[in-house]
Amino acid sequence: MTVERIIHIVAGFFIMLSVGLASIYNGVVLSEPTWLWFTLFVGVNLFQSGFSQWCLMASILKKMGLKTEASACKSC
Repeated sequence: MTVERIIHIVAGFFIMLSVGLASIYNGVVLSEPTWLWFTLFVGVNLFQSGFSQWCLMASILKKMGLKTEASACKSC
């Protein structure tokens, strides 16, 4: 699995989790908008990385030894 795929999976999971926590817990609507700040944080990071080409999570995953799509294709 590549860095880019992991970032998409984690970002999608975090967004779904925070929206779920903001709206429903054990079938009870909590209407807790504080969790939506987490959704905003993930969205802002995705937005800025689109312009700056830098992502903290990508840097961490690369240091852990995961390959990027570009490096994975070179080894084919």
